[in-house]
Amino acid sequence: QWEEIQATSPEVQTGGTRMVMGGGLTPGGGADDMIYTNVSSTGNTINFGDFAAGSITHSMQAGSSRTRGIFAGGYRNNIEFITISTTGNGVDFGDKINWVANTSQGYCSNSTRMLTFNGYNSTPTYAARNEIQKIEMSTLGNSQDFGDTQNTEYFLSAVASPTRAVFGNEDAGLQYVTFSTQGNSASFGSITGAGKYSAHSNAVRGVFSGKKSNTTCQYVTIATLGDAQDFGDLTVARDYNCASGSSTRGVIAGGYTPSYSNTMDYYQIATTGNLVDFGNLQEGRLRQAALSNGHGGL
Repeated sequence: QWEEIQATSPEVQTGGTRMVMGGGLTPGGGADDMIYTNVSSTGNTINFGDFAAGSITHSMQAGSSRTRGIFAGGYRNNIEFITISTTGNGVDFGDKINWVANTSQGYCSNSTRMLTFNGYNSTPTYAARNEIQKIEMSTLGNSQDFGDTQNTEYFLSAVASPTRAVFGNEDAGLQYVTFSTQGNSASFGSITGAGKYSAHSNAVRGVFSGKKSNTTCQYVTIATLGDAQDFGDLTVARDYNCASGSSTRGVIAGGYTPSYSNTMDYYQIATTGNLVDFGNLQEGRLRQAALSNGHGGL
């Protein structure tokens, strides 16, 4: 039994928990590549691979198991997958359903199922949405309907345990669903000053950041219901960042200050306090998606 557990751990798979970031906006325009870092260390990011030809995109959604990462949507319908322990280009998985431009949605996953929340479509006309979609990560295929949220909203972020997903932002409040069932979301609590794009969790605690160019980070206990509480502050005030990490450490990358930021911060999930410098992105980048092989849904 001990050997079986070790065989699926991030340390055996990659030498540590690996965080992969994809897409986004850079000073030169949209990005069509992925970059990564090892969460247990500190330092700058490294090239991972590229998305499909012509897939210059931002505001995607991401999810992952211990071995496979999924990037989806973001002004396109593409779903692509990667093998986290290697580097290389994205591989076709399927398509997002229901509307043309799947963007600015909240996202999270457990070990088998990835969920996306709300967002908006810009084609043929702009409109906020309230759909929840699911992607079964171990197979190939299109996303499927899961249920509806309580309101139409976008710029959401989400965290997960193996059983529950919690998502929202300051305007929509926090809501939750249970991964194993399908249906509409229920109220969880409120959150202020955090929650645009960026969130990460272990199986117990979720940390949200990034809202209206401030430094605020707030946290929730996923298994309970209640309002988010103060966690600490970013090293640099910014929004449109992304986050992922391990069961002990969260990493927040990039954002808008209001210029393109290459800053990366980290925090210890079990404690509260201000964040610490981690390293830098290769260039300033915002509105990218992030995943890891060590998040709280695993």
